[in-house]
Parts: sequence; C-alpha cells; structure tokens
Amino acid sequence: MQMDIKPGKLLSKIDSPADLKKLSLEQLPQVCQELRQYIIDVVSVYGGHFGASLGVVDLTVAIHYVFDTPYDQLVWDVGHQAYGHKILTGRRDNFHTNRKHNGLAGFPKRAESEYDTFGVGHSSTSISAALGMAAASKLKGDTKRQHIAVIGDGAMTAGLAFEGLNNSGYLDTNILVILNDNTMSIDPNVGALRDYLTDLLTSHTYNKFRDDVWRTLGKLKAQGAASKIEHSVKTLLLHQSNIFESLKFRYFGPADGHDVIRLVKVLTDLKDIPGPKLLHAKTIKGKGYKLAEEDQTKWHSPGLFDKLTGEIIKSPNTAPKPPKYQDVFGHTIVELAKANPKIVGITPAMPSGCSLNIMMKEMPDRAFDVGIAEQHAVTFSAGLATQGMVPFCNIYSTFMQRAYDQVIHDVCLQNLHVVFCLDRGGLVGADGPTHHGAFDLAFFRCIPNLIVSAPLNEEELRNLMYTASLDGMGPFSIRYPRGEGVMVDWRKPFREIPIGKGQMICDGEELAILSIGHIGNHVIKATKILNENEVYPAHYDMRFVKPLDEELLHEVFTRFKNVVTVEDGCITGGFGSAILEWREANGYTSPIKMIGVPDQFIEHGEPMELYREIGLHPEGIAETVCSVLGVRVKTDSVVNL
Repeated sequence: MQMDIKPGKLLSKIDSPADLKKLSLEQLPQVCQELRQYIIDVVSVYGGHFGASLGVVDLTVAIHYVFDTPYDQLVWDVGHQAYGHKILTGRRDNFHTNRKHNGLAGFPKRAESEYDTFGVGHSSTSISAALGMAAASKLKGDTKRQHIAVIGDGAMTAGLAFEGLNNSGYLDTNILVILNDNTMSIDPNVGALRDYLTDLLTSHTYNKFRDDVWRTLGKLKAQGAASKIEHSVKTLLLHQSNIFESLKFRYFGPADGHDVIRLVKVLTDLKDIPGPKLLHAKTIKGKGYKLAEEDQTKWHSPGLFDKLTGEIIKSPNTAPKPPKYQDVFGHTIVELAKANPKIVGITPAMPSGCSLNIMMKEMPDRAFDVGIAEQHAVTFSAGLATQGMVPFCNIYSTFMQRAYDQVIHDVCLQNLHVVFCLDRGGLVGADGPTHHGAFDLAFFRCIPNLIVSAPLNEEELRNLMYTASLDGMGPFSIRYPRGEGVMVDWRKPFREIPIGKGQMICDGEELAILSIGHIGNHVIKATKILNENEVYPAHYDMRFVKPLDEELLHEVFTRFKNVVTVEDGCITGGFGSAILEWREANGYTSPIKMIGVPDQFIEHGEPMELYREIGLHPEGIAETVCSVLGVRVKTDSVVNL
C-alpha cells in the first residue's frame, strides 16, 4: 500500500527540469532542502540506496537548472546517486515504486526515461559513455550540445575511468566531467588517488591560486595563453602537474558541492568553455541526514528505518536465522587463514558487501581492498599466487564479468592457485539486471584448468573453501547467492570434498533432478510437494559444473528415463548445457528438460518474485517435473516459502 508522502511546496510543482528553471536562483536552496527530505521520507518507508543520492542533491539541482536536459546529455556513474535526478525528471509521483517489481529501476535506464541517456549499474562507465555521445555530436556538427558525466571519486579508481579520461583529452570534444569527491564508494576509498584528491582539496596555496586565476582570466576567452600560464604556475606551486590537466582536461575546483547557488554560477561559466573540462566538487555522502553523514557505509543502503530516530526496522521474528552466505565466507576465511599463513583475501572495494571486512579487522596485513578495480584484483591475486600465496579473490558474480580476460590469461593459462569466491550468484533482487549473477557458470565452465563449483548450503561453502585452499590446487571458483542460507547450525568441522563429486539428496524413480548450488534447496521443497502427491523423483546435488561427476551421471542416465536440470544461471551454455553435452558424448538418449534463467535480462524485484516469474520457485519446479511425467498435482500452499 502506498504511504501518503507529500513533496514540499516547490518540489510538488516540478515535473520536469523546465519547471525547475522557472524558479529564481534564490529559491534553489529550498528546492534542495525539499528534495533531500523527499528522498529521506520515501527511502525510509520503501527502502533503497540512501547516502549517495543525498550527497549530490545540490549538484543534481544545479545541473538540471543550468543545462538543457535531455538535449544536453547527462550520464550518471553507477546510479546510486541518481534518485534526485529521477525525482526532478517526471518520476516523483512514482518514486515509491523504485526497485520494486514492475516499478522504477534502481538505476538510470534508457527505456524508462529520455533523461536517462545511458543505462548504468556498474561503476566507472560514465566518462567513456559521455565521450562517445560527445564524439557523435561532433561528427553530426552539433556544436551546442553539452555532455556531462557525474562520477564518484571511488569510481575513479577503475581502469575504465582512466581510459575514458585519456581518450577524452585526445579527442578534444565538448565534455564536462564532474568529480563527486566524497572519499566513499560503499566503504571508504583506498589508494594513492584518494590521497592525491585530498591534497588537491586541502592545498590552500593551490586553491587561492585557482580563485585568483579565475577572477583574473574571467571565462578564459584567451584560453590558449591562459591555459599555459596557469599550468606553469601550478607546476611551480605543487611541484607536479595536475593529473587531470596532464590528460588535457581543464581542471576547475575544488568547489563546494553543497553550495547550489555557487554551483549554478560555475556550471554556467563552464558551458562557454570548449573542450574537455573537469569540475572537482567536494561533497558529503549522506548530506542532510546526520546519522548517514556519521556512518556512511551503514547508510549506503540501510533498508527500512524510522526517519526520526534512525532506528533500522528489523523483522519481528526473533527465532534463530541462518546466516548470510557472505558472512559464512567472512568468518570461514579467517578460520582458514589462522591455520594457513599462505591465505590472503582480496576484494575490489566491497569489504562490507562480501564480509572480507571481518578479515581486514582481524588480519589487516593479509586482506586487501584494491579499490573499484576488478581486473587489477584478479591479476594482483595471480601475482600473489606466483609467490606461493593462496589468494581468495572475492568478487560479485556480476562484477567478475569485468575481469574475464584476466581470469583466462593471467590465472587459468598459467594454472595458478587462485580461489575465486563469487558472491551474489543467481538473481539478486531489487538491484535488477545490472547486478544479477546469471552468467558465471556459463562463462567459467569453458575455461581450461578452472574448477567450477557451487555449494548447496553454508556447510558446503565452508568445505569448498577448505578444499580450494589445499596444496596442489589450481584455479578454483566457488559461487553462492546473496542473502541467507538454510542452516542455523552451520559451523561444522572442515571436511575435504572430492573434486568433481556430487551427492544424492534423495532417491526416486522414473525421473532424476540434477541441481547445482543453492537453488537445490528450491528443488528439495519441490520434491516435498511432489512426494505429497505420490510423485517421487530422485534429486542429485552436483556440486561441480566442472569437472562433472561422470560416475554419478552414468548412474543417472542408466537408471532414469527422464532428467531435469535446475540452475539459477543462464540456460544458454550453463549447467544444463554441460549435462546435455555429456549425454551426447556418452551416447545416452534420456531426454533432458533444462530449468534456469531464460535467454533474456531479468528485471528487478524481490528474488522470489523473479524466481516465480521464470518458474524457478519450488512450485514451478514441481510443475515442470509433472509436465515431463505427464501427471498433475496440487502445488498450492504445500510448502511454506
């Protein structure tokens, strides 16, 4: 049910940036205040990302006030910071549906609005995308169109951002990069770039010089000479060239990212300056909500909360709950590392998201946050492995897509002992198609030397991690889902799992179900439905997609007339395809029905809503089994989901 959340007096009249432009400059601070409050009101009740969008409210208002969007093309990086943008561009009254099934997407999406010029969800894409748009405008002779990329300083740590900057300076197109510098991604930023940006922000001599140059040269109409003078003086002041200007960007700032009136004036001036420009804006993530300012990691995406007290609203159920898979990983790697000094942990800017922060706290010298840099994380892990270390490289399934070449070329080709822990395998929910981990089983199983596995539950995750850490292993992948597992009592003694060996969950007749990973728990519930209707399929948990348990498969295809495969990854090229290929290679004829993610991008919603939509929920699996067998059963309310 929709709550009665009213926007403020000015915000209620803004249905597009054209309405925003009708207001006076002096009214903009009130618009910012009302926009912040509206985001707080809605997100506290309906959930979503929080701190990032609060931090760029003033920038958002200034950009849409100055530029002629959507003609002028605005590209947001990642999209966590785009809530204010959505509200100002005609989606205010539907904002409560954000991240809900069939509602607004949590990130900018081209199909949703003409103001969303580029679909985003992964970091560091904005500069390259905006540059492509700028190059197209230049080719078309459209010299008036502006192109703006808003990128967070955390996203600047990715190689793609630097590739975009490098090419932007070379092409000399009309592009403005706004660096939203709040020293945060989800967790605090790390690395030399963070320190460099801090130096730029805190150098009083440099900042006074910038102000003097700006006042003296006005809008830099004598741009060529002014640029040379300014660059030379800055070099003397800082003893080094500004990194952005070395890439042929005109650098402006640092600017107060929360002074909307000053931002409007600066952006208005920048519109008249041709070529690549970078505005460095200092902001505070969570600005306007004190608790979010003080604990920026916690309030990145806090869930539902009481906006007055800040109390996070938790489920009233006090019964013991299974842990999140990520926490099982976090505690288990610490246990393993205490027993094995060669084990180290690596994450690309997701220590709290993957729970490597547990190891970072207990063993800070052996856990590495390398910034938003998945490619570097993989090759860094490979370098560690060459020296006898056992790196556990934890990357979300969807982000592993960004490092595919490094997995093949730097790890698997050299047969190095790197353990990839792929969090968020399967359908992740409200983050939607940019974050679903649908493809890793398919794109990993075709790589030589790589063991590809997925645990059924928390205990198996621990055992697979233990097995992967043992001497003599090569490249090893373990994928698991977001959220809770199924075992309250999960801390069991470690047990080695034979490589390529599955297990029978229950025996049966006529039909065998083969599953891989956590989705096998849906199969367990489906078999209960079927058993209560006197249908008795066998169920096998394969554990490994590569290598397959050939002994088990010979048994299955010898005993059963029909086989159903179940996976929470793409059907095309995935686990079911592997079984089909094996059947053909071994001359069996039993028909195979594959259940999984169809050949399409699945939208956002609660995970069970999405699994229901594609038939991967327990009832859907039971119905598919029945259709294969040509029988009918009741599936309503048999299993409590």
